[in-house]
Amino acid sequence: MVDAKPGSKKRVVLAFFATIVLCALLGTVVQTQFNLQALAGLGVELKSHDRIQTFLHDIGNFAPLYLVIFGCGFAISQSIAMRLARRFGFRSAWCVLGAVLGLWTTFKVIDMLAPMPTLIAATRTSSGLLSLLAVAALAGLLFSRWSQPKLMGVLALFAVLALPLGEVLAQQSQYKVSTVAEGLENPWSIAFLPDGRALITERAGRLRLLGADGKLVTKPVDGVPVVFAAGQAGLFDVLAAPDFAQSKMVYLSYACGTRQSNSTCVSRGRLGEKGLDNVQEIFNAQKNKVGGAHFGGRMAWLADGTLLLTLGDGFNYREKAQTLDNNFGKIVRLNADGSIPANNPFVNQPGARPEIFSFGHRNVQGLAIDRKSNRVIAHEHGPRGGDEINVLQAGKNYGWPVATYGIDYTGARISPFTEREGTEQPVLYWTPSIAPSGMTVYDGDLFPQWKGNLLVGALAARDVRRVVLNGNKATDTEVLFKELGERIRDVRTGPDGALYLLTDSPSGKLLRITPR
Repeated sequence: MVDAKPGSKKRVVLAFFATIVLCALLGTVVQTQFNLQALAGLGVELKSHDRIQTFLHDIGNFAPLYLVIFGCGFAISQSIAMRLARRFGFRSAWCVLGAVLGLWTTFKVIDMLAPMPTLIAATRTSSGLLSLLAVAALAGLLFSRWSQPKLMGVLALFAVLALPLGEVLAQQSQYKVSTVAEGLENPWSIAFLPDGRALITERAGRLRLLGADGKLVTKPVDGVPVVFAAGQAGLFDVLAAPDFAQSKMVYLSYACGTRQSNSTCVSRGRLGEKGLDNVQEIFNAQKNKVGGAHFGGRMAWLADGTLLLTLGDGFNYREKAQTLDNNFGKIVRLNADGSIPANNPFVNQPGARPEIFSFGHRNVQGLAIDRKSNRVIAHEHGPRGGDEINVLQAGKNYGWPVATYGIDYTGARISPFTEREGTEQPVLYWTPSIAPSGMTVYDGDLFPQWKGNLLVGALAARDVRRVVLNGNKATDTEVLFKELGERIRDVRTGPDGALYLLTDSPSGKLLRITPR
């Protein structure tokens, strides 16, 4: 520290920056160790170099963000603390108390504003939160000693982080885009019915009917079960039964419960003239969670008539994706009535949920069946990078959060491993994240150049990716529909061979893609 005149603004500023830099580094140590301890709790062996590499990564990626978060709250809290100290004395006590309350308040505000329930992963547990608050207390004590009693004004620290975005667009295919329906509130999924009609879900909890004439029926379909709609929660997928022409049965996946206790549910009902009749809940994911993030919610029929449902890790519960006594971060397989197929991979394993088909997932929102090869293909959201496409096999572990190509939203490393014995590698991953959504294996005749390819919608990238699968390898071949500038929520091959897109916005659209 330079020799500054006692009480000068220069000394106060230097003390402030020295304190927040030191405590940002200490906070990074806490964040790193709590992330790694969560992995160790799953039985993952972590060597010294794994811990060191993870810490060095977090110094360069998590620490700058934490410096901003900590610094903003610390500047305000210490300004108030110094004013109180001038009036009542006890400067160190006020600085320590202010630092702790300031950081706790900052965490609460960020968690309310951020889309994820908990931005700083270490604060998911009370011990992690208390450790970070202890570092804040140390910061308050150091600042009170290194600075003079008079704080000259309120210090503010702002950082604007810009991530360069570089994209190589393939030559635009010759296609025509027409609007089939508009004014949909955050549409999530579309299901085509054999009689020429279609059903569309809106995340807010409404099911809409598109007539065979292509016109959207104004009144929503009656009989939809009560949906918890907040954040990412809401009404998700709609799926017609394989024998819909006879049974008229429709399946819905949705968030059920309240913000303090919720899960992913599936109900089915018969589509009649006035709406859904005899609606029955056939599945409720175990166990309930807090918050409005990571529900999964995609469904698909296997060739044997069983139903696959994707589930999320609940964001704050990611380590549970590796344990089999719950449904967090799993894909489950059910009979059409919700009962458990006798040949599920974990039916006879003590302590395991018998409905589990695969595990080690984060938030699976894309699911497609390649009818030609009977391959089951799923993709899942990574955090910052690490979006994955996986070709699923029953009973396999797909790694999350032990093995991942992604890092946390804060820049902290989630795991030192991208590969791990006992886990499956993705056939393709995206870094940075494109936020994949709906997905189809194109099997129409209008676009022969896309035949057999995956078409994957992207929310963050605002486009559709054409992915070519070759065995256990995949290639992101082409970027489509970038010119639309829309968040693409669902992608489906229509019975007419056209491609259909749902755009995710408060005034979403159903778009039909045909050749020129």
